[in-house]
Amino acid sequence: MAMSVSAPRCLQWSDREDYQLEDYEAEVPRWCTGCGDLAILAAVQRLCRDEQLPLEKLVFVSGIGCSSRFPHYMKTYGFHGLHGRALPVAEGIKLKRPDLHVFVNTGDGDCCSIGAAHWLHAIRYNMDMTVLLHDNEIYGLTKKQASPTSPRGLKSNTTPRGTHLEALNPLSTTLGVANVSFVAQAVDWVPTVLYEIISQAFHHKGLSFIRVVQRCPEFLPTHFDPWMHDPDRLLMLTHEDGIQASPELSRTYKQQEVHDPGEMNRAREIASLKDQIPVGILYRNDEAPCYEDVVGSGPPITGPEKIQASVEAELDKFTVWPPSEGREGRG
Repeated sequence: MAMSVSAPRCLQWSDREDYQLEDYEAEVPRWCTGCGDLAILAAVQRLCRDEQLPLEKLVFVSGIGCSSRFPHYMKTYGFHGLHGRALPVAEGIKLKRPDLHVFVNTGDGDCCSIGAAHWLHAIRYNMDMTVLLHDNEIYGLTKKQASPTSPRGLKSNTTPRGTHLEALNPLSTTLGVANVSFVAQAVDWVPTVLYEIISQAFHHKGLSFIRVVQRCPEFLPTHFDPWMHDPDRLLMLTHEDGIQASPELSRTYKQQEVHDPGEMNRAREIASLKDQIPVGILYRNDEAPCYEDVVGSGPPITGPEKIQASVEAELDKFTVWPPSEGREGRG
């Protein structure tokens, strides 16, 4: 685990105004040319610039996978953690520092496999953060193994005869969790809509879950071609409380549905579509309670001494004290 930016490097921007795109750019991305992760990175950096978000108020948290290199490419605070554990780390950050804008970048394996339990409970907790699921339906970092979202029959290094099971549907799964508050889907090859969805997710109070269908040019180079080359296979979800397609966009993507994000039943039907990829906001509930508001976050813990004292106080709860100290030892 490693922090992607040291404190002095980040805090030097504290008094900056009028941020430019390059102010948010850190290392040159090591993703493959044409990777959908690049489009997601560009959209997020544009959002930060347009919202003029101070670098010291931003933190990006990730687990393991191609998507999880994201914090390295943002000149902000970041935490590149363990496989599948991005969400609990992000929840801890948000609970003690509610003033921070917290983003989580996770992949179809990181979130939907080893991190599945954390994913479901994070939806239920509904803490105020933005979660981006980078879903290319294959394990890219470990070189083409089937993932939970790989379609049935996909041949990979671990399934040379094709996968046997139907793919897990991240949208349907998320919509089935109690206290869900924001679910959307985007594709990396329609950048204007990708940006708009991330923007609305950022402004939503609660956990915003966005599945981004993104291409892997190295291991599944033609996997999404049927949807890319046939605009009618994308279903644009429009609504006054969701995405509003521009005239230019409407000329290309003619398959549109006016969908009220407050309609859960229809959202679940749309999430289950197989021949079309729905793009837009499927569900939104602005009244869903946030965990940090229900339990209270307490005062922020800052400074080495306060952090150490807080950790020691928690550990003391499980200390078995010697009888000589006059305490009843309990594990």
